[in-house]
Amino acid sequence: MIENFLSSWHLFHNSYLAGWLIGLILALIGVLVVARNQIFIGVAVSQASALGIALTIWLGAELPVGLLLGFTAESLSPAMAVVFAVIAALLTVPGGETGRETPEAITGWVYLFAGSAAILIVSHSPLGLEEIYRLLSSSIIGASAKDVWIFMVFLLFTAIFIGTSHRRLLLFTLDPAMAAAVGMKIKLWSLIIAAWLGLAVGLAIRTSGMLYTFGCLVLPALIAKSLCREVRAMFIVAPLVSLKAGVLGFILANHYDFPPAQMTVALLCLFLCLAWVWRRFRNELKWSP
Repeated sequence: MIENFLSSWHLFHNSYLAGWLIGLILALIGVLVVARNQIFIGVAVSQASALGIALTIWLGAELPVGLLLGFTAESLSPAMAVVFAVIAALLTVPGGETGRETPEAITGWVYLFAGSAAILIVSHSPLGLEEIYRLLSSSIIGASAKDVWIFMVFLLFTAIFIGTSHRRLLLFTLDPAMAAAVGMKIKLWSLIIAAWLGLAVGLAIRTSGMLYTFGCLVLPALIAKSLCREVRAMFIVAPLVSLKAGVLGFILANHYDFPPAQMTVALLCLFLCLAWVWRRFRNELKWSP
């Protein structure tokens, strides 16, 4: 099994590396998403990113190249995916205005609007529909060396940001009122985290698709939440779980000829079930006489 995987390395090494790097990045950011109980925001931002790609495909088909400043739809779609993902993430930032809709309501609206609009925009374009369906179904195969370098740099900056700001991140995540009392600008931190989430999802979805992106964002963090007693430890456990599932998932997918993204997400779901069982067993032992 491992020999077969290694024999495919020279053909798909960029896809494997990009998939693992995406998993590590999203697992780190996902800890903040899960700790703040904003799980659904991931799929809404992913859907908005797909809307950006759909809009780019439509513009490329309807407008002459001159109106796109010489860019093609293919070259613009990654940037549009990131822009729409960041905008969607920023829209869900809680606000203090009286009468403003809750973040959950806005998140639901973003998901439903983006999901319906993306299909409507490309409904008369067979190639556009195929691209959107590819994003929805998830396919990591096809990542380039450029993608690998982009995600390596992004992972480095993410790790540095979390490493240098972990105390403030923990306080902001666990006790926003206390964070505000000690002088932290809650609105600014919310915007930074939302923008970082949108940037990560927008970059990832073009390469890995929606299922893999959303799965790696929330499942490793949920597993870490079941295994760890502190949020601090989740920043270590979540990426390790993501990497383990990614390596094992890609090996199994290669051996049994299954899609690697779906195999990895299925393994993460299995790991989460086992983590839930372990947490329940641990709690019963704790409270048993």
